[in-house]
Amino acid sequence: MDGWSEQDGSSRQEALEQFTKAQRLAHKYFSAAISRGEYPYPQVLGEIFDERMAAGRQNIGVVDIPMDRIVGTTTSGRKSAFAGNFMPLLEERTEFGAKWIALCEAHLSSKGITEPIVCVEYMGRFYVTEGNKRVSVLKSYDAVTIPGHVTRIIPNYSDDIHVRIYYEFMRFYQVSRIYDVTFRRLGGYARLQALLGFDPQHHWTMEERRHFRADFRVFSQVFEKMNTERLELDAGDALLVYLEVYSREALAASQAEITKNLHAIWPDIRLLAADSPIEVQAEPQREEKPSLLRSLGIGRISHLNVAFIHAFDPKVSAWTAAQEEGRLHLERVRGDKVTTRSYLCRNDTAVTVMDLAVQEGAQVIFATTPSLMDACRQIAARYPQVRVLNCSLSMPYAGVRTYYSRMYESKFITGALAGAMSRNDRIGYIANYPIIGTPACINAFALGARLTNPRARIVLRWSCLPGDHVQAFRDEGITVISNLDGGRRPTDNAPEGDVEWGTFSVERHDNLMPLATPVWNWGRLYEHIVDSIFSGNWDLSDARENDKAVNYWWGMKSGVIDVKLCDDLPNGMVRLAEILKNGMERGALTPFDGRLVDQNGCLRGDGTQCLSLEEIMRMDWLVDSVEGNFPAYDEVMPASRELVRLLGIRRTDEEGAAQ
Repeated sequence: MDGWSEQDGSSRQEALEQFTKAQRLAHKYFSAAISRGEYPYPQVLGEIFDERMAAGRQNIGVVDIPMDRIVGTTTSGRKSAFAGNFMPLLEERTEFGAKWIALCEAHLSSKGITEPIVCVEYMGRFYVTEGNKRVSVLKSYDAVTIPGHVTRIIPNYSDDIHVRIYYEFMRFYQVSRIYDVTFRRLGGYARLQALLGFDPQHHWTMEERRHFRADFRVFSQVFEKMNTERLELDAGDALLVYLEVYSREALAASQAEITKNLHAIWPDIRLLAADSPIEVQAEPQREEKPSLLRSLGIGRISHLNVAFIHAFDPKVSAWTAAQEEGRLHLERVRGDKVTTRSYLCRNDTAVTVMDLAVQEGAQVIFATTPSLMDACRQIAARYPQVRVLNCSLSMPYAGVRTYYSRMYESKFITGALAGAMSRNDRIGYIANYPIIGTPACINAFALGARLTNPRARIVLRWSCLPGDHVQAFRDEGITVISNLDGGRRPTDNAPEGDVEWGTFSVERHDNLMPLATPVWNWGRLYEHIVDSIFSGNWDLSDARENDKAVNYWWGMKSGVIDVKLCDDLPNGMVRLAEILKNGMERGALTPFDGRLVDQNGCLRGDGTQCLSLEEIMRMDWLVDSVEGNFPAYDEVMPASRELVRLLGIRRTDEEGAAQ
């Protein structure tokens, strides 16, 4: 036959064999779907969508569509020709079969399948209008992408989590032009942009898209292979954890290296999928009865080298100075068994400094600021034998324990003093950052003030916003102000007249009189943690918590926080503070055990039981006696944004803080 060649015959035979193979896959998928009671055909967009659900349509142009995102057709006309995996159900001798085989031959030829399909994208999934058989043929060859003319249906905005994530994706797509990566949690797209080292408005180059897609494809394959537990996570969710611990360059590593890295951080990935990833320890654990091995001295630790990693110089930072006092306390009370050393670093040198500490023998690392968390996670993955802790709250990382204090208990007491000492019903409160734990402090202060003055109103301002807030309160005639407790360290050797710490009163002639302030006893906290290592409770906790992240959040009962009272405080106020403190230490008094109503009139507590520690920790609301609200991320001064990104109670999509 003219024009016929042996190569043509070979292609024809291969196409026939490919059709047979694809048809077997179709019947296998179809039968399995029927047995599970699932829909066996490709989804039909018209059956799950009507125009009332759309806010509009947008022509996206020609896009490289990920094959695994093509899930159906726009109409039902051809749905019975394919199983849900787009493999062919009709027979070879049909017109459909002949066209499928002809397309397969074209794919095998030098010409290939080049004509883009036409499809509609809705909520990140694609529905084919023209080109079903092209999709089927290329899927049978495990093609990764296919070019297509895409029309996007924009869903009506709502509070539905999937719609909110999709709106985040649309913003991400404007700069990236890729569909490959998906997330199951808010903030993922902007967080990815930041972790890749791009500014929020950076438009990806063609080269950046090509490299990322190739690297992410390998990463996804490794993740899916490792995810034998069938964690309810997308590869994109795992990617964020990976990039938070390792560098962008580590994404371009070999499959073997990515597998090794993922294995080291798999506990954190597992926690990401957990409903309750954090176990909050409310008080130091009592020493357990030692096991037989420990009673014989086997496995008992006799000495610890403890490293303290500071991000700020204690000579200029009151926060770090207080942490250093805690370190020195630990040396005084446990000096026969503990050797401590402090290190100073910047955020960009933290990993290097922590690595040096380990090389110099550190067995325990206390990183004293939340901004060092990413470095802590890298070190924990690199040195699993080292106990790593970070001074922060509500962090779901298995390899790094966090520690903080329930400062809201002290705030309740200072609030009660403020309510009793105020000469009118308005009390000023300057909060530091809109981060986890701060709402509990504000609300506890407000409830304490209401205890002694039922008409008290708390006027809220934020130190992370511009302005002289103390002076603004004075100008408004407010006579009692709660300022930052850590902004000026309340010590006996504070400079004379340095009274703008804690809660103070504005007296006649504008004189300021300190009343009281919450204080941290970091040394007691470090003492408790080190003792738990010596006693074996640390390791027992590992077994009991079943891979949960351990967060120490101790209160007044454990001695890690207190209230410092001014020497000139009236005797009645001293007595009041002592009564409240005693009740707090005995567990007879808690700030959040009454009826609680928020600013919107919603009932948050009916008074029959106290809020749980988790509810208190994760508060993102304010009681009805507070005037003010939480600042948005872009309102916060730039120097404060990193902390808000890490611990923000309302982490914004725009700056990539993961929820």
